[in-house]
Amino acid sequence: MPPTITAFAQSPDRGRGLARDMRVRWALEEVGRPYDVRLVPFAQMKAPAHLALHPFGQIPTYEDGAGLALFESGAIVLHIAERHPGLLPADTNARSRAIGWMFAALSTVEPPIVDLSMAMLVERDQPWHEQRLPLIKDRIRGRLGELASRLGDADWLDGAFSAGDLMMVHVLRRLGASGLLDEYPSLAAYVARGEARPAYQRAFAAQLAVFTAAQAGA
Repeated sequence: MPPTITAFAQSPDRGRGLARDMRVRWALEEVGRPYDVRLVPFAQMKAPAHLALHPFGQIPTYEDGAGLALFESGAIVLHIAERHPGLLPADTNARSRAIGWMFAALSTVEPPIVDLSMAMLVERDQPWHEQRLPLIKDRIRGRLGELASRLGDADWLDGAFSAGDLMMVHVLRRLGASGLLDEYPSLAAYVARGEARPAYQRAFAAQLAVFTAAQAGA
């Protein structure tokens, strides 16, 4: 039985592949694992049935049909990577480093990027918005500069493509509208390499199809 993941019935990213179910879709495509998707309307995200799967009422969730239910995209991607070849190296040390990059993407790089999104979307009318925005962007530039230095001229963060790259590329994609990524050509090229992977393309098309269908039915 294929696993089932949840996704927005009407994604707020308007089909741009930014919602976090995209990470799980991409991971499943990379390892060649078929999966089912259950779409969750906003009205049902805080309902008891969904809260039983995700205590914070968000997406994605993952159920494997054997009694396992997971939430948090990083935990789900790690679960997939540990059980199917293709996203973690066989070498023990390299495997640990790849997992470390997953944590770095979520814990070090993503938080200021999310802060920027919130500042642009919901804090624009606040009197302190104009003062705070440059501070957030400088925090992001600091992280991007450090990441670009570590990446150097390599294609991926630590040898072959791994779950660490998958998570990092998806996190960096959230900067697309800000223009900040363009200030770091090596990172822009890094993201483009991730987006060019056939597994990414399949995952993106699947998520976009949900938005397209929702628009058609609106």
